Amino acid sequence: MRVADVMTTEVLTVRPETTLKEVARLLGAHGISGAPVVDEGGHVLGVVSEADILAKERTPRPPGRIDRLRRRREPADRKALARTAGEAMTTPAVTIAAHRRLDVAAALMLDRGVNRLPVVDRAGVLVGIVTRADLVRAFVHGDERIAREIREEVLLRELWLDPSEFRVSVTNGEVAIAGRFDSESERELLLERVRLVPGVVSVAVREPAER
Repeated sequence: MRVADVMTTEVLTVRPETTLKEVARLLGAHGISGAPVVDEGGHVLGVVSEADILAKERTPRPPGRIDRLRRRREPADRKALARTAGEAMTTPAVTIAAHRRLDVAAALMLDRGVNRLPVVDRAGVLVGIVTRADLVRAFVHGDERIAREIREEVLLRELWLDPSEFRVSVTNGEVAIAGRFDSESERELLLERVRLVPGVVSVAVREPAER
């Protein structure tokens, strides 16, 4: 599956000059934890989140005597003094393209410690947003949908293998694939790729029984 299959296309956005009071009101009214900050052309400039607003409520620490500690305080101090989305936002935003696979989106969220990814086109213009909740919902897809993605997306489109040469069965997310491979590396590539299909719990790949 691709990001385009699960992303939300109607996205709440704010402008750099939007006040933090208004950002907080919008987030609460829509029940979300963050929003992209965009310019007049829809280009993503950053993301403002609940954490950025909470920085306003953080009790300042007393100044230290060591420059290294003072430098560590500076990012938090900047957010604590922010009055607008542009001043408080995290920038540059971590974004993703709509054609990327869901496992790429999941890895990016985990590696960068973010809960959402603005989805952008080649020009950096916002076209949607994908969240951790979207990826979790993708994980509960049924067995038949998982098997169909393995046949059509993984075997046919990505690995250029004939799906009719393989027997694919899925039970409660546990995948079993039987087929002949030209090499052990081809078998391992299929194994690794199928593990990344949303909803897959385990994978077993084997040669078919002799007729």
